[in-house]
Amino acid sequence: MDYSFYDFLKLIGSLALFLYGMKIMSEGLQKLAGNKLRNILSAMTKNRVMGVLTGVLITALIQSSSATTVMVVSFVNAGLLSLVQSIGVIMGANIGTTVTAWIISLFGFGKFSISALSIPLMGIALPLIFSSKNKSKSIGEFIFGFSFLFMGLDFLKDSMPDLQNNPEVLSFVQNFSDMGIWSVLSFLMIGTVLTIVVQSSSATVALTLIMATKGWIDFPSAAAMIMGENIGTTITANLAAIPANISAKRAAFAHFMFNVLGVIWMLFVFKYFVSMVESLVTNFGPANPAEMSSFISSLSPEEYSQITTLPKSELSAQLASKQEMYLNYQASTSYGLSLFHSLFNICNVSIMIWFVNLYEKICLKVIRPKAGEEEDEEFVLQYISTGILSTAELSILQAEKETEVYAKRARKMFGFVKKMTNMDHNDKKFLKLYNRIEKYEDICDRMEVEIGSYLSRVSEGRLSNQSKEHIRSILRAVTEIESIADSCCNISRHLKRKMEADAVFDENVLANINSMYALLDKAHENMQLMLKNQRISEKELHESQEIENTINEKRNLLKRKNVEDLNDNRYSYQNGVFYMDIISECERMGDYIINVIESLKVKPD
Repeated sequence: MDYSFYDFLKLIGSLALFLYGMKIMSEGLQKLAGNKLRNILSAMTKNRVMGVLTGVLITALIQSSSATTVMVVSFVNAGLLSLVQSIGVIMGANIGTTVTAWIISLFGFGKFSISALSIPLMGIALPLIFSSKNKSKSIGEFIFGFSFLFMGLDFLKDSMPDLQNNPEVLSFVQNFSDMGIWSVLSFLMIGTVLTIVVQSSSATVALTLIMATKGWIDFPSAAAMIMGENIGTTITANLAAIPANISAKRAAFAHFMFNVLGVIWMLFVFKYFVSMVESLVTNFGPANPAEMSSFISSLSPEEYSQITTLPKSELSAQLASKQEMYLNYQASTSYGLSLFHSLFNICNVSIMIWFVNLYEKICLKVIRPKAGEEEDEEFVLQYISTGILSTAELSILQAEKETEVYAKRARKMFGFVKKMTNMDHNDKKFLKLYNRIEKYEDICDRMEVEIGSYLSRVSEGRLSNQSKEHIRSILRAVTEIESIADSCCNISRHLKRKMEADAVFDENVLANINSMYALLDKAHENMQLMLKNQRISEKELHESQEIENTINEKRNLLKRKNVEDLNDNRYSYQNGVFYMDIISECERMGDYIINVIESLKVKPD
């Protein structure tokens, strides 16, 4: 029986069902865990060992090393993790992902296959999916994903061509199997390419297990493919890091380097390592996985068909015995490959964990900022420590200094907005600037939470009424600075909408917007100065209010002028909407700036 194009489509469809199940299951678990994952990640990475354990835990929970590494890259991008912390978590994720292989081996290739329960499990999940409670819905999604995953695995096993009916497959594969180290390198490359194409190491591990249990490839070749899958899975994190900042690119590169170096040292001891795994499975498991291929080759097509399709009760004693042997070989092969996967990653981490600082240095050397690219685009609190609180007064002083840094970041965002406004929106840098503003907005949100949480902890101590009042004023300033960042982000969104509408401002409109920006620049500069001093005189307060009044008057003047210009058809109504949206947002930013200044303590003249 030839393997037709229809059979190939069934194979691709089965793989799609497996991948979809993995995705739904992982997303359901992530929703169930919610912010707890983020809290675990930020709290448990204080040293490299804890970082590794965190990576193992989270990946084992959400069943996706790609999801963990993408999360780590986004955390480094937001400055929540340092490069050294991220390397530890990524190392742990490599161990955590081996749990998936064990689940597939135990439930997909054992004598009891979970796929038989897939449909009943969906029946249990159905009412949960339609539940109004988010938690129940997430549990339902997880069960659906789990069912799809094993249904897909079952279909995959059935869709793979078997050797009895397609002996040409074996002869093709054997061309790669008897070349010593070149065979290992060939299957390593196949595993890498497969994972890059499929974008899921779990799916390619499942494919490798099926190929090995069907006798396509021998045990060492399958082990080599699993090593290749370790390299291929790093592509996901590197793709996630493309639009991210330089620190995130370094974290993704560290992941790639860790896996590649791990494979390189393993190649030197590969033969002995595989032999050790084979002997472990032979001694403690049901059979010797190295004999799988020869056992399947010894079966006739009729025997193979009967022992793989018929229940034991319908087989002769001889065939029932062969079916038992087949199931034992199948289980031992899948257990052996899962054990190889786990031991390889555990050994790799045990060695590489001592070179984390060296990894960091290599990443800093290899991935450098381009000309004009800034390296400080990450959220790192400069004055507030996350450990033990200092004395109350010193803690308040640290919070003041951090607030000043926060205001500088918001002002930097405003600088990006000015550049965007005066740039041709077809310029490639336009969207890059927009993405930077959005990232800065995320960082500003996080800074507000961190400074606010820190001050809440400080206020739990014994404080004087004066200190309590001081904390309230800093909290107010922090909230208003976050609103300034929101305003910058809103203006950038108006500019992006203008780009999407292909609208262009004429010179007069641009000049008016820039004149408003000039007033805001003055207000920003004044606010920065006031925050540095942390006190403000009556005269300085009055001058600041004067700047704010000028901004309000300018807004009113431009609004009136806009109505006249629209009546005179100087520009389209749509342009007028974008123009006024930006001006109104500028006036709101002026309000937030004066609110920050008014939160400061007024000193008597």
